[in-house]
Amino acid sequence: MLGIIGGTGLNKIKNLVVDSEEKIDTPFGAMSAPVSICDVAGKKIAFLPRHGTDHAIPPHKINYRANLWGLHHLAVQDIISIATVGAIKQDITAGMMVLPDQIIDYTYGREHTFFDGVNDALEHIDFTYPFDTTLRKNLLNVTDNLPISLVSTGVYAAVQGPRLETAAEIDRYEKDGATIVGMTCMPEAALARELKIAYMALCPVANKAAGRGSSSDGISHQEITQQSKGMMDDVIQMITSFVEHYGN
Repeated sequence: MLGIIGGTGLNKIKNLVVDSEEKIDTPFGAMSAPVSICDVAGKKIAFLPRHGTDHAIPPHKINYRANLWGLHHLAVQDIISIATVGAIKQDITAGMMVLPDQIIDYTYGREHTFFDGVNDALEHIDFTYPFDTTLRKNLLNVTDNLPISLVSTGVYAAVQGPRLETAAEIDRYEKDGATIVGMTCMPEAALARELKIAYMALCPVANKAAGRGSSSDGISHQEITQQSKGMMDDVIQMITSFVEHYGN
């Protein structure tokens, strides 16, 4: 089954037929919300809003281990994560979609592994390529003819939040090679890899990063939220197109 993790602007999918709500007890505590088992294009998917149904859980407080364990418990084999970002690279602008192929992790203090030597034995996963290449290829193929501006590669800077970044931090991330910045793909991507779940991020670009372009004088989180919500129709169109071909 395919899992969709919704981020900023996507705490529910409108006009979606929900067959059931699954509240799962996990060894790591509560998930962000019950998982909705939904019908999309005649196929079942599992939908989880990572920030909760009312978008009240900040990025650094999300129980990523519980969320991924719960989806794995429901036999989710593939995940598309919706992760809103700011654009660092000059030619990426608000309204575009990015499919990142790399991550730089700047987060700290998050429970980031199942293999902690307590709950599970120590193990070192390969994380050379953090996003699943097959999911990326399939998503690119099915959305090729959609009227959506899509950037097929990118380096996702995963930052702690919930505050937004300083202009100097963005300068640093760019020097490190990052092209977009967000707060939620880590440890989500690594936990999925530990559970052998294929994981891919779809990143709507809500704004220019701090100190860049239209954000040179500051950033309004309200504007980010409004832009994110405004892009959700494109996100849902891409997901629906993907699900129509999923498993074929």
